[in-house]
Amino acid sequence: MLGLQWGDEGKGKIVDVLTPEYDQIARFQGGPNAGHSLEFNQIKHVLHTIPSGIFHADKTNIIGNGVVIDPILLKQEIAEAEELGADVRSNLIISDKASLILPTHRLLDAAYEAHKGKKKIGSTLKGIGPAYTDKVARCGLRVGDILSSDYENRYRMLIDHHTTLLNAYHGDAYTEDMEARWNDALEFLRSLKIMNTEYLVNKSLDNNKSLLAEGAQGTLLDIDYGSFPFVTSSNTVSAGVSTGLGLAPHRIGEVYGIFKAYCTRVGSGPFPTELFNEDGQKLRDEGHEYGATTGRPRRCGWLDMVALKYSIMLNGVTRLIMTKADVLDHFDTIKIATAYKTNTGITTEFPFDLNENVKPSFETLPGWNTSLNGIESDADFPQELKQYIEYIEKNTGVPVSIVSVGPNRKETIFLK
Repeated sequence: MLGLQWGDEGKGKIVDVLTPEYDQIARFQGGPNAGHSLEFNQIKHVLHTIPSGIFHADKTNIIGNGVVIDPILLKQEIAEAEELGADVRSNLIISDKASLILPTHRLLDAAYEAHKGKKKIGSTLKGIGPAYTDKVARCGLRVGDILSSDYENRYRMLIDHHTTLLNAYHGDAYTEDMEARWNDALEFLRSLKIMNTEYLVNKSLDNNKSLLAEGAQGTLLDIDYGSFPFVTSSNTVSAGVSTGLGLAPHRIGEVYGIFKAYCTRVGSGPFPTELFNEDGQKLRDEGHEYGATTGRPRRCGWLDMVALKYSIMLNGVTRLIMTKADVLDHFDTIKIATAYKTNTGITTEFPFDLNENVKPSFETLPGWNTSLNGIESDADFPQELKQYIEYIEKNTGVPVSIVSVGPNRKETIFLK
């Protein structure tokens, strides 16, 4: 299951809703820059690294090798989940090949962004990018390293390397207090279940157990296929499941693609359908569009069919899930971008350079202009919402299987 836009599509809620149908829930990429919001039993909670199935006591939750982990934040996140009744220590398993985010990665993240000035990419400053950089450069630390007798030597070498970079970029210094918190978090991390999760997931599938892979961020933030350089540092597409969990491509079955009934984006980067008028602010207010991790206001715009079809193609999506339909409750008309106007003409393909010269071409559909609150069946959908869904299905060739009409678990409609 993955996002088809610029993240924040509502993946956490949908994973939580679908978890009862699966034996295992696994995160396969990203890090604590994710903010997966859950709402159930009068509880509102945001997960960052832990898979969104953690509040189901009989399910195994896995943090795969493609994830980058900040032990300090993970310790805090586990404590918060346990306060809400989750049995994290029993139900969470961590890959020994997952990469670690050191405090110096966070310092480097801030230093790099400051150095870019006006060209900064809008990083969450969680150290994600620098941690992935060290992974690719083959000098980073992995979870399994903290169990090694040679850990201290590897750690010191990496800290020395980071200190050299921080000095060059005039970044903040790594302090003794930071190191003390790091060491405390590592002791906690060592107490958790750590193993070769690639064997775990493959043996489980061999034994006919089911697995739901949970993506973070969204397709349009993919390091290869997103709006580069305003992207995240991992592969957010379905292919990332193979590299991030150790699963062969033929083992992937259904591909659930989640999208909002409109579009949002956090931070810098191109956004063709962005609205700067009253409609944009209305979407932000009605959708409570503020980052679950950062608190930053999200940029809002109409649904982008060019980008959506591109994401569906890349991921091989077999079922669509539309979230936040209720945010469009009070619009007389709704627009959908069906093509882009560029300097070279009209295109329905996602361009290499999604710059300010790319302008959307819209079609207008009637809005339903009525509340979806309390609806429990698609039979009760307003006719205009049915038309909106049919339009998306016809133009993508993929069925919409679920429509979310509110943040709570119960506000999830499975289409017949």
